[in-house]
Amino acid sequence: MLPVPNEEPPGPTEWGKSVGVGPWPGPWPADARLDPELLAGGDRRNVVDRYRYWTLEAIVADLDRRRHPFHVAIENFGHDMNIGTVVRTANAFLAAEVHVVGRQRWNRRGAMVTDRYQHLRHHPTVADLLRFAASTDLAVVAVDNGPGAVPLETVDLPRRCVLLFGEEGPGLTPEARAGAALTVSIAQFGSTRSLNAGVAAGIAMHGWVRQHADLSGHSSNEV
Repeated sequence: MLPVPNEEPPGPTEWGKSVGVGPWPGPWPADARLDPELLAGGDRRNVVDRYRYWTLEAIVADLDRRRHPFHVAIENFGHDMNIGTVVRTANAFLAAEVHVVGRQRWNRRGAMVTDRYQHLRHHPTVADLLRFAASTDLAVVAVDNGPGAVPLETVDLPRRCVLLFGEEGPGLTPEARAGAALTVSIAQFGSTRSLNAGVAAGIAMHGWVRQHADLSGHSSNEV
């Protein structure tokens, strides 16, 4: 990994602190992955240190080498506002792809620019998603607290799968439930009927990571 200079203001701030690094000090490294504009002006993006000064294309290519074989899908028939959060979380857990089912347009603000690094695919209908899953040998795992669901905390998730989530409020459509090979629920102990869709997606993705991800040598700032 390239050495990274100390953080230098000014620049965008997060919780009152300068984000990122300033211009590269001294002679520039001879590395085709690096962006001359970032080397000259500093890198204030929300990326881990290993990707400081890298071009967007170089970062995506490196992520593609290491992506996990699980996918994430969310139904968007009512213009769900949680999709940005799901995309950001999928990027953090290095999902292969995020699939948006229904409306193609969604509010990208919640993704915090991570949609540039995360592969996205649109499916007009649930049937289209199910056909894609079948053609790529991905088991569809619905995350829903309905009847017949198996507790996520006790189930063995398939390594190659699509974790499928419904919209905030109505949850999964009947077609999505019927097309799933497995339905899992997340244990809840309070008074609310359901979890926020973005929160549920994060819990389910972390469940997959705990079972299947290679955590050897893992560092939260390196992966």
